[in-house]
Amino acid sequence: MSKRQTGWTEQKIAKYYKQGRGSGELSAYKPWLTIQDVPSKGRSHRPKGWKTNRIHQLLSDLEFYYFCLLEWADNVIDIREQFPLNRELTLNIAETKGIKHPTDPKTNTPIVMTTDFFITVRKKDELRYLVRTIKYENELNSERQIEKFEIERAYWEDQGVSWGIVTEKEIPVTVVDNIKWVHKSYFDEDANDKEINNQLLYALSRQEGSIISALNEFDEEYKLEKGTALSIFKWMLARKIIKINIKDKIDLKNEMSYLQIPKVKVSDERWAT
Repeated sequence: MSKRQTGWTEQKIAKYYKQGRGSGELSAYKPWLTIQDVPSKGRSHRPKGWKTNRIHQLLSDLEFYYFCLLEWADNVIDIREQFPLNRELTLNIAETKGIKHPTDPKTNTPIVMTTDFFITVRKKDELRYLVRTIKYENELNSERQIEKFEIERAYWEDQGVSWGIVTEKEIPVTVVDNIKWVHKSYFDEDANDKEINNQLLYALSRQEGSIISALNEFDEEYKLEKGTALSIFKWMLARKIIKINIKDKIDLKNEMSYLQIPKVKVSDERWAT
């Protein structure tokens, strides 16, 4: 799919505001930028969010990895990516600090700066906000990049919001790999069958040996298509019905003791004691 023209004009900026870009919360939020608006660094991603129930616009692998961590975190309530900063305020900050404000090189129009993630978190009964800029470490050496960071940092400091930079060194690879493995399964409606899911939970709680052996045995016992139990298993991991230590690599060859399985009651006499 082709990218849109990225040149900025006052008319284009006004159009984006009129479209509601950068406004709304949760499923109603519209990112200021989409993957069609800018060239991505590496692969872009459009995952459907667990917390927001909308498609997110992530411009790099690193943004996607951090997004996965936010999805898994229980205290994160909302995730707003490509969040716009008030241009009047960033222009004032740039002037005060003697920093050239980012402008479009073709039109010389001051652009609307964005923060990669504007995050809503719940701490006890209070909602708090924090923002994070996602950058590969080799991008931090540019003097010009540091100047733009300073505008962004000062902006959020004035707003009383915590701001920070996340690089690939802060990304726990195993944790992200685990979340990536189950992320799409969260919306697998075919796996959301309470009766068969309870049967699977009950069966797993009584099995020994490896996880994959138990899943395969369940498929055979219930004459299900091969892989059905695995799909349900991934859905229950994503929904945190079955719990694991997310820091440990998910390996289907692991023993059943690796899993924390809730107790359930079943009506099927094949699994009754």
